[in-house]
Amino acid sequence: MAQHWQELIPIDRYLVTSNGLLHEYDRKVLTFLYQPLIGSTCLSLYMTLWAELEENRLWSESSTHHLLMNLLSVNLKEIYEARLNLEGIGLLKTYVKSDDSGRSFIYELHPPLNPEQFFLDGMLNIYLYRKIGKNHFSRLKRFFSDKQKPLEEDYVEVTRAFQDVFASATPGSLQYMQEHSGELEAEPALEFIGRHGQKPIQIDTSSFDFEMLMAGLNESLVPQKSLTKKVKEVISNLAFLYGISPIEMKNFILGAINENDEIDIEDLRKGARDWYQFENYDQLPSLINRTQPAVHQVQLTEPKTQEEKLIRYYETIPPIVIFKELSGGVEPSVSNLKILEEVMIKYKLPPGVVNVLIEVVLRKTDMKFTKGFVESIASHWARLKIKTVKEAMEAARKEERSFKDSKKTGKSTKQKPIRTEVLPDWFDDKEKESVKEPAKENSTELEARKRAIEEKLKAFRK
Repeated sequence: MAQHWQELIPIDRYLVTSNGLLHEYDRKVLTFLYQPLIGSTCLSLYMTLWAELEENRLWSESSTHHLLMNLLSVNLKEIYEARLNLEGIGLLKTYVKSDDSGRSFIYELHPPLNPEQFFLDGMLNIYLYRKIGKNHFSRLKRFFSDKQKPLEEDYVEVTRAFQDVFASATPGSLQYMQEHSGELEAEPALEFIGRHGQKPIQIDTSSFDFEMLMAGLNESLVPQKSLTKKVKEVISNLAFLYGISPIEMKNFILGAINENDEIDIEDLRKGARDWYQFENYDQLPSLINRTQPAVHQVQLTEPKTQEEKLIRYYETIPPIVIFKELSGGVEPSVSNLKILEEVMIKYKLPPGVVNVLIEVVLRKTDMKFTKGFVESIASHWARLKIKTVKEAMEAARKEERSFKDSKKTGKSTKQKPIRTEVLPDWFDDKEKESVKEPAKENSTELEARKRAIEEKLKAFRK
């Protein structure tokens, strides 16, 4: 994966355009509904790009990314990362062109969902509920709602229809318009200024195994025609949102089929939500990066060495999967999941870095995952501004070397317990080959264990 400086440099130019007019009301929607999910930097980038558009215009003047860096007081990496988040949540589309004069971008702003679309979205509303809580969520619903029109019996509609007010054009004028129909359209290379409706977030349906789902469904109970395009889109979103497999999804579909052999979408959503809350003690999922963001991936070519393969693995696998694999297939407890979520949100550690942290903690504490120890490492790495898997592995190695050096130079005469925990294979590096351990371990068992570990490390290097 390319680094941000391969995708973007300060002298690259950009233009801002809008997929239709942005309204003042959009600012409130972005501030109160989107900002809790994407953060203040993303919102600032969107608002700054929007500000470059003159009122009632669809195109801005050309600028450089260096200007953006100065306007936002952030570095290029943060701008690139914020751009990716805006793209992911459907607020921005990016186009690029490279020629002899350099590289230029078009940033096309898309309006946010209107409040009704957002609160009925089925994904974003769930993430927002989890983020801000029930009370604030209810308050925002009231903020974006108002009283319905009074439809009392005393009121009788007296609105006139179009044909009651206007007369049709004469045949002569119709003939004129047919002959000059081109005058009704926008001129070449121009388009009318207007507003296009925003589409909700949609997970690609190819990410879900519908073949496996259909193999587990009885045609007599759930006809294949009931899996319409809309239903498949909802299934893909629910599978992403709640982590539902095709086998598990089958049960929710059976519970949502109605007497007309149609799948009730609301029943399907409710069934999936109730199941997730039951499995997770009434909690709802939160919106976090599932795998290491591309901007923090360091593998530029196909991995060759064992360490490069391990780094690539950590960059492309979600923390929950790593935790489960290191635990021998045992599902993480609710408290473990809560600790993982707090680490990613509170300390803002990317998923790949959290994967390294998980292995370090589990290996060094005999498979325990205690909050205090996890937070001590997470807070330290956050202060070091560690963002990549490679940086996390180096930090773990450095900490282990510091611990061993302190043992070697310690002047205390008190006998200290010998540290015997099993460390990850990657803790060892080439420097260790030239370092001889002091002869402190006379125990036959410890010597045998040491030789076994050395053999394992040699095999790992090969």
